[in-house]
Amino acid sequence: MELNQNNHNTFLFYALLTLMFLGLLLFANNTLAAVGAGGALPYESWLVNLRNSVTGPVAFTLSIVGIVVAGGILIFGGELNAFFRTLIFIVLVMALLVGANNIMTNLFQGAVIPVDAMTETSATNEAETVPETKQQ
Repeated sequence: MELNQNNHNTFLFYALLTLMFLGLLLFANNTLAAVGAGGALPYESWLVNLRNSVTGPVAFTLSIVGIVVAGGILIFGGELNAFFRTLIFIVLVMALLVGANNIMTNLFQGAVIPVDAMTETSATNEAETVPETKQQ
């Protein structure tokens, strides 16, 4: 009886997982509505500067150096106390994140929204907001 119950639960889990993925595929067109033009928030300028600093070529070079140095310390460092080891792991993770961001941006050109999708969206929005005038 227990074996039959586990098979039923496994089947139910995979069926729900399949339905969830199908639902995500069916409603993927709604993501086009998430195009944002950015606002005039007071903290956006320094966030853009921070993003540009973290995604530039200097940051990529420093991330590669950080990965090599942190990996070398972890491999050849011998007996490290817990605090220093934690700091090395933090440096390694940050270097991996910056490096992965730059690699993925170079491979896939980042998050690029096609120009034709933008023009279709803006044309649709303008047609909805401009009232039709009656000819006399």
